[in-house]
Amino acid sequence: MNYGLKDRAARGFLWGILNNGTVQVLGALFGILILQRLDPSAQGKITKLMVFAGVASVLQESGFTAALCNLRERTRNDYNAVFWCQAGIGTALYVILFFCAPLIVNYFHDPDLLWLSRFLFLGFFFSSLGTVQRAYLFIHLMNRESCIIAIVSQCISSIVAVTMAWMGCGYWSLAVQHVLFIFVVAVMNWCYSPWRPSLSIDLRPAWRMFGFSSKLLLTNIVNSLSSNAFGLLLGKYYGDYQAGIYGAARKWTDMSSNTINGMLTGVAQPVLSRVVDEDERYRRTFRKMLRFVSFVSFPCLLGMGLIAREFLLLVVGEKWIESATLLSMLSLYGAIFPLLTLYSQLAISRGRSNINMWSTLCLSMLILVGLVALHRYGLYVMVVYFISVNVLWLFVWQCIAWHLIRLSFWDALRDVVPFFVIALGVMAFTWWATRSIDSLWLLLLCRVVLAAFLYIIIMYASGARIMRESMVYILRRFGLR
Repeated sequence: MNYGLKDRAARGFLWGILNNGTVQVLGALFGILILQRLDPSAQGKITKLMVFAGVASVLQESGFTAALCNLRERTRNDYNAVFWCQAGIGTALYVILFFCAPLIVNYFHDPDLLWLSRFLFLGFFFSSLGTVQRAYLFIHLMNRESCIIAIVSQCISSIVAVTMAWMGCGYWSLAVQHVLFIFVVAVMNWCYSPWRPSLSIDLRPAWRMFGFSSKLLLTNIVNSLSSNAFGLLLGKYYGDYQAGIYGAARKWTDMSSNTINGMLTGVAQPVLSRVVDEDERYRRTFRKMLRFVSFVSFPCLLGMGLIAREFLLLVVGEKWIESATLLSMLSLYGAIFPLLTLYSQLAISRGRSNINMWSTLCLSMLILVGLVALHRYGLYVMVVYFISVNVLWLFVWQCIAWHLIRLSFWDALRDVVPFFVIALGVMAFTWWATRSIDSLWLLLLCRVVLAAFLYIIIMYASGARIMRESMVYILRRFGLR
């Protein structure tokens, strides 16, 4: 490729924005149409099952994507071993969970979950057949192709789901959307990736990678449990309705956060791994990513919290209004989640998956134990605890960053805090300036426009380098400069 590392990273970010931004916007538009026809209890059934689907998906992937990416040289045998290993794991897991479905029914006392769970779990089986092809696209920074795959898959699965929801299929529309999206992604990964498996099966390369990937596997299992613990506990103790209210709020938060997080994960590790032997250059690259993520994440997610009430009232109706307060609260978690991901990519790209494992394990165990202990006090107490632990864990990751690349606490604060303070101040002023507007449509429009205008003006006036560099690159890419 004729691009320098900086251009490759910027190009990856640009395609990442287009990819994840378009996918999340499409997901939001189709999600509105679906939720208008469903009630919180239907969403709750899917929320309850996501913990099982999430853990199974992690087991199927087994950390091999990151292990492949971290190899200095990759051979056909490496790809082939991982493919057959993951295909075997995916098949075995689906068979096990198919016969364990009655245990899930007994846990939640909900007979509807028997065939719903068996269908939903098809998702990680289909995913296992396309993971290596997805890893190939990821390793070779084929962001344009990944963008096309994500958009087409979102459109196909969402159109089918909306049609089913408006035909009265209830929670099955959400299940079909989930499985169909994964299936189309897997098929299109095969279409765009030039690599194909062979019947000459040698699993020894996969076993050699397992020393690295096993740490990621354990990390991701516990992380998945903690991320989906709300569905498990709320579904058990509070029923489908409360699980659905939380699930909807978390869904909108994740849509916004994953736009940034997906853009980041598609670029961070491949770029950082290319400068891993140059300490000073690595530190500068990481700090630039830290500033860029803060520059984008804080205004977008805090802005989502600002407009949560009027947004939900206007797009999905009064029946989902209880999700508004939760959405405002979870927006803070959504804002810092890409930062947690970036620090995690730092440890992985340095070949220290053990540090990433122990950090994530400790964080996830704190969340799990705390949520179990606090579930009797209600949903809002659990959410406050969840957010607080994640915010405080940023300081733990910063200590790790100092150990790995000598990134000082002061430098990290200078890279992150100004964007948070400015974004928070902009949202607070916007709320105060628009609080007397009665029309929901006018209130939503004024808050979005005013907050965006103020943030851009303040960034420009303060001379934020990351904003100027982003604008220059975008203008140059489109031939406007």
